[in-house]
Amino acid sequence: MAARTKAIQALRQFTSCDIGDALVKLGLPHGGYLSGLQMYSPGATSAASKIFGPAYTVRMVPAADKTAPTPPCHFADAIPKDAVVFVSQPKGLISACWGGLMSTRAQKCGAAGVVIDGRFRDVEEHRALGIGLFARGLSILGSNTFTRSSELNVPVTYENIEIDEKVVIEPGDYIMGDVDGVVAIPTGTVEECVRLCQERYEIDEETRKCLERGDEIGPTIKRLRK
Repeated sequence: MAARTKAIQALRQFTSCDIGDALVKLGLPHGGYLSGLQMYSPGATSAASKIFGPAYTVRMVPAADKTAPTPPCHFADAIPKDAVVFVSQPKGLISACWGGLMSTRAQKCGAAGVVIDGRFRDVEEHRALGIGLFARGLSILGSNTFTRSSELNVPVTYENIEIDEKVVIEPGDYIMGDVDGVVAIPTGTVEECVRLCQERYEIDEETRKCLERGDEIGPTIKRLRK
């Protein structure tokens, strides 16, 4: 457990790019990259622009769906401390499933950030809070009459639309989001991911030094990267 905790802390220092490259080496299709998400809050120049933590998943359904389960409480009231809230909205909707009041509650619960597989609203409220939020898009419409929460902390599926690929987000999988994008890290890969990230970081730093003194990039990469 101590080794896992240490590895998780170490993973925080790397970027989504570092982690994606490491996960590709570990055989994860497209390195766990969740394509199509954009950082909307707090902003790319903010010191708090990185989010990292275990996923707390929320599966939304259309409001008209009366057969799907109903959670025992509002999903924002059940957010665990230090978790990244990952909301899966039904496809094909132009309404939002998250807003400023939810981020206010999430921040009070100690959430590490929010990822919306869908739309949200109240951009300025989120930025005023300084909470890290990534989403597929925006809407002026609230969730009322359009969607409702159904299941909490269940596996949800994220679709990389461009390549027709689905990424399953398990509750507790680690989510990293920064200015470059968002990546999902399966819990079982954390230690190896850290090792590969550190190895690649050291190689890239040596490569940078060579380039800064005028070395050609082709031979340098061929010599240093394995």
